[in-house]
Amino acid sequence: MDGFFLVNKDKGMTSHDVVFKIKKKFHLDKIGHTGTLDPFASGLLILCVGKATKLAYLFSNLDKAYEGIIAFGNHYDTYDTTGTILATKSVGFGLKELNDAMKQMVGSYMQMPPMYSAIKQNGQKLYELARQGLDVERESRLVQIYDFKLIHQLDSTRYAFSSVVSKGTYIRSLAVDLAEKLHTYGALEQLNRSSIGSYTIEKSKSIEDLSKNDIISLELFFKDHSKIILNDYMIGLVKNGVYLDDRQLVTDQPFIVCDESKQMIAYYEVKAENLYKPVLIF
Repeated sequence: MDGFFLVNKDKGMTSHDVVFKIKKKFHLDKIGHTGTLDPFASGLLILCVGKATKLAYLFSNLDKAYEGIIAFGNHYDTYDTTGTILATKSVGFGLKELNDAMKQMVGSYMQMPPMYSAIKQNGQKLYELARQGLDVERESRLVQIYDFKLIHQLDSTRYAFSSVVSKGTYIRSLAVDLAEKLHTYGALEQLNRSSIGSYTIEKSKSIEDLSKNDIISLELFFKDHSKIILNDYMIGLVKNGVYLDDRQLVTDQPFIVCDESKQMIAYYEVKAENLYKPVLIF
């Protein structure tokens, strides 16, 4: 089995839990996810299987969409309501102030990641340091907020929202930063990832419902990629990992090498101008 599974992760599971369960369910040797989803969050998780594990990085730059609930009034160490309350502040804003603050956050800004995150610092994950009671200095990162909207008000301190963000964005930090704009504290109470790039939650399945037939094959994944056909001699070289150049084609985009029977042989990416490296031999 080589390809991708779209899994609808349940709340309370780690991304590693999902990988382990799918690996066990289908007796797989090689499997991994394309980006963690917090244990308290639910929603879309993309898994790479077999040879497709070499392609996990292709998903890292994709935008992501979320829906969730922000609870205002308390500051938590985890930036979500599963953590320990560190401080409390009154909530005094109205719907207009909230909508205005959310609109102001659309665009790019330097975001501070939470201590409870998988980012590594000096070889240790931040959440491992946080569990030791440490709060270390960490670097802000430039993120892009494409959309951030109020869906509806649940009560005087809880609001449902939707967002579309760039890679590297922490929605928990987004909630904390929004609350700061409103002169209070805030944290995520609920989070669901609804899409990663063009892949949506509607196309995913739970671990229990997932079957082998749900795998997105490499053929399907690459169906819209540019393809070149090479002769048997060149195909032999491609299978041995040869680099290609402008003698075969000129492009600035990834492409698929096929043999004369149009069978996919390898996936290539641009290494330098007129030089292309094999990333995956099928």
